[in-house]
Amino acid sequence: METITQRELRNNSAAIMDAVEHGQTFVITRNGVEVAEVRPRNRRRKLTTAELVEKLRRVPKLDYAEMRTEADEFFGENRLGDNDPWERR
Repeated sequence: METITQRELRNNSAAIMDAVEHGQTFVITRNGVEVAEVRPRNRRRKLTTAELVEKLRRVPKLDYAEMRTEADEFFGENRLGDNDPWERR
């Protein structure tokens, strides 16, 4: 991390932005006091299809009956009946 003055940022902004684009971070000072940091944004990488499939494979399967029983125990009644609203017909 390099420390530069406000004047250096103003006079060399294109070169500094190029350096930031390549991963460098700068601390900006004004009158000898650190006031800001210029750094690359964290860019999220898109998942490949294989990575997405692997992540989805790890998601636990939901058991509607078990969830319904737990909800009934907590709330004290079955408001929806025994029908699974997500069941494909």
